[in-house]
Amino acid sequence: MLIYKILLPAEWAGFEAAGRFDGSPLDHSSGFIHCSSREQVAATALRFFAQEPTLVVAALDTRLLGAAVRWEDAPDGGPFPHVYAALPIDAVVTVHRVAGASSVDDAIPQA
Repeated sequence: MLIYKILLPAEWAGFEAAGRFDGSPLDHSSGFIHCSSREQVAATALRFFAQEPTLVVAALDTRLLGAAVRWEDAPDGGPFPHVYAALPIDAVVTVHRVAGASSVDDAIPQA
């Protein structure tokens, strides 16, 4: 199964350079790395990244993340995948470079 992490281009550059992603400021304050399912990723992009001109959406293979992935209810609806570990670059299956939050749904293939 794939889950998705939305990143700013600078975050993706750091992820690539380090070979891992330890989380954004929001992730750090939450204690886990926020991710989305395919069905959730477009709404997440619009909610949190609406003003960003460019986004990078990394598709992550949950099999490679193992028990670090937990599906937990969010206050604003539904269970979301939260990752309780750094994201290794090896778990990234595909990278989607997207021209803004409103383009996320069209840029990522349906499962």
